[in-house]
Amino acid sequence: MESIISVSGLTKTFPVSRRQRRQDKTASKRKTAVNGLTFEAFEGEVFGLLGPNGAGKTTTLRMLATLLKPDSGEILVDGVRTAEKPNEVRRRIAFMTGEMRLEEFFTPSYLFDFFSNLRSVPPEIMKARKAELFERFGVSAFAHERMASLSTGMKQKVSLLVSMVHDPNIIIFDEPTNGLDVLTARVVTDFLLELKAQGKSIIVSTHIFSLIEKICDRAGIIVGGRMAACGPLEAMTADKCLEDLFFEIHDRECGMTEGGRQS
Repeated sequence: MESIISVSGLTKTFPVSRRQRRQDKTASKRKTAVNGLTFEAFEGEVFGLLGPNGAGKTTTLRMLATLLKPDSGEILVDGVRTAEKPNEVRRRIAFMTGEMRLEEFFTPSYLFDFFSNLRSVPPEIMKARKAELFERFGVSAFAHERMASLSTGMKQKVSLLVSMVHDPNIIIFDEPTNGLDVLTARVVTDFLLELKAQGKSIIVSTHIFSLIEKICDRAGIIVGGRMAACGPLEAMTADKCLEDLFFEIHDRECGMTEGGRQS
């Protein structure tokens, strides 16, 4: 298989405020969110980053999407170095996060058109794609309602759709079902499976075992900013369920940290 995303030695740190240092009882002025992370995602597969909150998943995906610059390491997206051509990378991907906030004064229809124009989507394609996606996600009845009046689940759907206006081949989703009710989460999961069937390359981050098991071909378990295990999901779970494997790896890695082998 051909690599579509390649990450090598990726490291990212953030400054720690004096107040936070007092709370954490540490003298360190910087916190390492991602620490020497290396992995590959292959064309046409769904790759899952599995880890607890604070493991570095979101920071990693934001660096893949060029929203953050790494301190060190290299990222190639479809053969393009993010550090050298970030705009080209952005043209080739969709990035969606549960923290995306759309202007609540506008309507889903207006926002879809606005982001389509930003992505230079031809008007006839924009119109057909909007009709298809709005119907698929049940947004049509709310197309001309202001975002402020929509439910959390509907806002999440609209965020997903506007990130996909240009029909990219590489899709990066940070916690795609986080905070959604079970019905909306099912719609999003089914959509990811449809994109996979179309041959799209997808990276998702999550802490939900069932989502990884349902949609992913390969997965990486990230703990404390490090890649603790990575490989085909079928091979990783050959002799135990994913949940048991995760906690075994998590407990081992945390034990190594407490023992001083990791920082």
